[in-house]
This record gives sequence, structure tokens and C-alpha cells, in this order.
Amino acid sequence: MFRCGSLLRSLPRSRPLSRPLSRQAQCRFYRAGPRPRYQRFQSASNIFTRWAARPTFYREVAVMSGTAGGFYLYNLEEVPVSGRRRFNIIGPDLEVSLAQGTMEEIKLEFQGKFLPEWDPRVRQVHRVMDRLLPFAQKAGLENVNWEIHVIDNPQANAFVIPGGKVFVFTGILPLCKNEDGIAAVLSHEIAHVVAHHTAEKMSQAPLVMAGALLLWTFDLSFYTSKTLMDLFMSLPGSRRQESEADYIGLLMMAEGCYSPEAAMEFWARMEHAEQGAQPPQLLSTHPAHHNRQEKIREWLPKAHEKQELSDCQGMASYCKCSSRTFIQPA
Repeated sequence: MFRCGSLLRSLPRSRPLSRPLSRQAQCRFYRAGPRPRYQRFQSASNIFTRWAARPTFYREVAVMSGTAGGFYLYNLEEVPVSGRRRFNIIGPDLEVSLAQGTMEEIKLEFQGKFLPEWDPRVRQVHRVMDRLLPFAQKAGLENVNWEIHVIDNPQANAFVIPGGKVFVFTGILPLCKNEDGIAAVLSHEIAHVVAHHTAEKMSQAPLVMAGALLLWTFDLSFYTSKTLMDLFMSLPGSRRQESEADYIGLLMMAEGCYSPEAAMEFWARMEHAEQGAQPPQLLSTHPAHHNRQEKIREWLPKAHEKQELSDCQGMASYCKCSSRTFIQPA
């Protein structure tokens, strides 16, 4: 860029200006050349276009597709109990190792809130777990060091992380109503570990990212691409896992001689408690409570069959304890 001072110095001093300076050409000039323009995702589009123009494009696509397909098929496995086929590259030992960080974070976050072993609520949860664990072991969770923690917190929540670490918040116990309800919740959470759902989610993460990057090359923003992959892949996958855990957990609690109808009743109470607060199923990681109840109703005959095979009639007198209501704190 050139300014007025350099222009005036270049004029001869002995010759007056033929016309006022204000009528001369403007004193500011810009260097010649095209102005820079911002082109969105131009590099990604250009890379794809240049690759598609290569004479070996179709051969390379075939080789890459064959390799990816072979890798995917090699890592397909069957989910215990449900028999669903799924892609998984994370082994059980690695899954447990990666979950250790979560365990430490939970203990740090709720430090001082863990109820002692002698608390009646803790003993009640232990009693339910004692009847569920033999069937969890039969489903593949052998040699697991189980730990049960009850946290004094109003959250209506419970979960089990890989490695057999069980966390139950006292806020969910009144919604369970009795030990049948507690069994419905715990068997569902144990089922997630039986099915190694955490490993499955970690295995799918690279596929979701690859899909988002592929959509990005078609001039979509990365945020839009990731949102589409979540909407059509991640969220449906999460809902499928939740439904699968409902199924596995229902059979597990039935084998433990708990009433399988209690699972349906629990989700009815959850629906009433969260009325209007649950997002649309399409945008949620969990199925709608009403839909869960209907699926459980469909599975009840299978659950009753499991009960008959477990000889629950012979345990009838013992299993009357399962109707005991949630023990309120003193």
C-alpha cells in the first residue's frame, strides 16, 4: 500500500500543480493481485476431488473397503444371553482397566457420603445382590471382585462399572418400593456389564468419528456431521443397549426368583416421577419409559419360563422376603 507522502515527494518541486491536489487521483493505492477469499472446507473437498481423479481410485477404494470389511467381520462377536451380533475391539481386561479411573472419580466426588455396611439400606442391597450374582457369574462374570456401595444422595440413580463395582444412590430406593424393585434396577445394571456395553461403546467411537469426517468432506460443518452421526448411529445404539440390558436383567431377576412384573412396575413409577421431564426418544440415550414397559410385557412369558427352570416354587417361602418394602432410614 502506498500513501500520499511518497507521491508528493516524487513530484518535481519547480513545476506547480496543474490542478488542485483534491482533483488528482486518490492518494491510496493497493497492490495488484486477487483479493484473498475464505473458502470453507476447500482443502477437504479438494483432497477428495483429487483422489477421485486418480486412475487407481476404484482399486484403492476396493482395497480399503475390503480391509475395513474384513477387520469389521473379524471383530464381530455374540452378546451373552441376548445373542446379538456386534462389533467390539476392546477386551474385558482392557475394559476393566479403563474403568478404574471412573471408580476413583466417583469415590472422590461422593467422599463422606458412602453408607456403612451396618446400615439397613446397605444390607438390603447386599441381600438382593447375593441372589443375583450366581446368575451373573453363569452369564460370564466369573472371577469378579464385587464391591457394593450405597451413596447417601437424593439422585434416583444406580450403576455398575466394569470390574463389579456397584453404586446405588439412596434416592432411587423409594422408587424401587421393595426388594423386587431393587432387583429390577440392579439386574439391569449388572446386565450392562454382562453384555460389555462399555467396551462396545468405546469400539464404536472410531466408526462414529470416521463417519463424521466422511460427511465433512461433502461440505458439511464438522458439528453438523457429528450431530448426524449421533442422531442416526450413537443414540440408536445406546437405546439398543438399554433395551438389551432390560431383557438380560429381566431374565436374571426371574432366575433369582424375583417377580419379573416388578420391572414393569418400576418403569411405570419412573414415568410418573419424571412426567414431562424426559426428552423425546429420538433425542435420548434411553428408550421412553412407556416403551420399556411394553417391551418387558412382551418378554414376561420368557421370564416366567426362566423362573420355572430355576425351581422357584421350592424357594417360595424364602422368596416371600422379596415383597418387603424399602427400609426407611431411622
